[in-house]
Order: sequence, then C-alpha cells, then structure tokens
Amino acid sequence: MKNTLSDILVFATNIRTNSDKQLISRIFDEHSEIQEWNIDQEDIDCVLRIVTKKLSEEQIVHILQQQNFNCTPLE
Repeated sequence: MKNTLSDILVFATNIRTNSDKQLISRIFDEHSEIQEWNIDQEDIDCVLRIVTKKLSEEQIVHILQQQNFNCTPLE
C-alpha cells in the first residue's frame, strides 16, 4: 500500500545527538502505529518525518514532550 501525503507528519525538533536519536528510536519502536520515521540532524530544525495512518500531530508532539523534547508541526 502506498503512503499518501496525509500519512506523513513533519516536525521541527531538538533531537540533536545520537543518544537523543537512540532514545527516540526506543520510544517509537513501542508504537506499532508508526510505520517508519527519520530525522535530519543536519538540518537546523532537526526535521522529523513520521509515516503513520493512525497517530495525529498532537499525539506525536505529546509522545516527544513526555521525553522533554521540543516538537513543532511543520507545514
């Protein structure tokens, strides 16, 4: 099944280090609703892209804020 644009959520974050990324990886692995994700740590906004058909932007923001990360949806 092909992903549509509405299945891809994009956020600006402060996930900057490899240890941050490893922590997020463990958190996201617990959420089977997340089909795939990646983070561009080279980008000034540390852009996080998530493919999911079930989770909302608000749910992703909440998950990351629980881990003390900043997370802001991007258009």
